[in-house]
Amino acid sequence: MLHIEHLSKRYGSFHALRDVSFQAGEGQVFGLLGPNGAGKTTLLRILATLLSPTAGSARVAGYDVRRDAERVRGLIGVVNGGMGLYDRLTGREILRYFGGFYGLSDARTDRRIDELDGLLDLGETLGRRSGDFSTGMKQKIVIARAVLHDPQVLILDEAASGLDVLARRSLLDFVLRYRAPGKLVLYSTHVMAEVEEVADRLAIIEGGELLTVDTVGGLLRSTAQPSLERAFFSLLQDRARQERRAPQSVA
Repeated sequence: MLHIEHLSKRYGSFHALRDVSFQAGEGQVFGLLGPNGAGKTTLLRILATLLSPTAGSARVAGYDVRRDAERVRGLIGVVNGGMGLYDRLTGREILRYFGGFYGLSDARTDRRIDELDGLLDLGETLGRRSGDFSTGMKQKIVIARAVLHDPQVLILDEAASGLDVLARRSLLDFVLRYRAPGKLVLYSTHVMAEVEEVADRLAIIEGGELLTVDTVGGLLRSTAQPSLERAFFSLLQDRARQERRAPQSVA
């Protein structure tokens, strides 16, 4: 479902991503973990065809993000923490509006809204103007908008940022329900507990470099740590020690 080979993104002398390679299969939630500024959002923007890589390649469901960008866009849904809504429209009007962008008929859009109401408990968001929504209500419509066309790959970039505990719970429950054959959820965050709960496999990125790809359990065993947070810091410390030794080995 996702195949990344030697992917790099450079801005002048700054490497936002450096030689990143990994794969992710269908029917799983794949966590992308790293501190702020690690390169997670850069990677996801490349996968969403919003940025072009400097080097390397990425394929989504078999399609190259550069050569087949339009096809890729039809296969993905994207949610991040900063997506806005049209304040004067109700939740239902927003979803119907985007149904037209996705090429869905009115009847298909309405059926899909009913399906998503069951999955996300959209409730009163459908009849109220979004300018009156709470943060959690807004995020429900943003998620529904992203999956209205039933995408094969759902990209969630810090999607729980700013949500209260109830809205965050609703989001994580939806992520687990969206896991299915033929689908992949990419869940990017710097919050360890979220990945620990939902991810089947994960990749850890720091300083634009891939540190590891593993399951949560495999990472805990390989680092001999009791929690994902401790395992994460153990990897960062190992990387820092290697960087300190690097000039000596070159000499």
